[in-house]
Amino acid sequence: MNKIDQKLLDILVCPVSKGALEQVGDELICHTSKLAYPIKDGIPVMLPEEARDLSDEL
Repeated sequence: MNKIDQKLLDILVCPVSKGALEQVGDELICHTSKLAYPIKDGIPVMLPEEARDLSDEL
């Protein structure tokens, strides 16, 4: 698991809902939009089309 720097995590927001993000494993989770953005090689991929839908999980 690549831990994202807390300063970066504090300024990143979900591009869909503008909600806060929480790192869980190798993903950044937005509870507002129910999307999980992948972290690839330590870099968050903040593209809605790359996000995993969490509607059924949360």
